[in-house]
Amino acid sequence: QVQLVESGGGLVQVGGSLRLSCAASGRILFNYVMAWFRQAPGKEREFVAAISWSGGSIYYGDSVQGRFTISRDIAKNTVYLQMNSLKSEDTAVYYCATRRTPGIVRTPKGYDYWGQGTQVTVSS
Repeated sequence: QVQLVESGGGLVQVGGSLRLSCAASGRILFNYVMAWFRQAPGKEREFVAAISWSGGSIYYGDSVQGRFTISRDIAKNTVYLQMNSLKSEDTAVYYCATRRTPGIVRTPKGYDYWGQGTQVTVSS
């Protein structure tokens, strides 16, 4: 089993920044992809960003492209999501996820392990 623990969420004003972290532990998978999703009340879980094990492949959702940056520290088994120029519509619970097979996919069904989520609230 793989355990994922997110941190760094909170309350921030429009235009502000936050950095989320996700620490992985347990049966860490070689060559694993890490991703961030988010879910706002009443909405489906949305792809935010994903990064390959090497960091050579990175993808972003259209709504965060140019504002969010995903990165990872392999030695620490941690992935980060730097969120800048936050908007009220970024308010959601943010989840990190990983999957047993290599390759980045953008659908939640493609991921096998999930963290508990961290709340991000952007106020105006």
